[in-house]
Amino acid sequence: MENKITVNICGTDYTLMAEESPSYMQKVAALVDARMGEIMASGRISRMDAAVLAAANIADELLKQQSSTENLRSQLKGYLDEANRAKNELSECKREIFKLQQQLAKK
Repeated sequence: MENKITVNICGTDYTLMAEESPSYMQKVAALVDARMGEIMASGRISRMDAAVLAAANIADELLKQQSSTENLRSQLKGYLDEANRAKNELSECKREIFKLQQQLAKK
């Protein structure tokens, strides 16, 4: 079910519709509003230019986070592979111990 909410970004009201909760959409709007406000406060710049720069900054952060997430996934996969190898090695050691115990019991 889509949620509909009106938010204010840099003095203009926008109606957002999304599957996410209204509180989430308000956070999104607040982030965009804050970024645009920071950019506009840094000098004389139009709202359109501020919006584009804010979008570029947010996209940059998104891409860096995606890269970081992918690196963490890769690291985690390596750890899981290593754990599986250790588990297999442990199973092999247990089988070997069992064989040796059987040989000792026969003597």
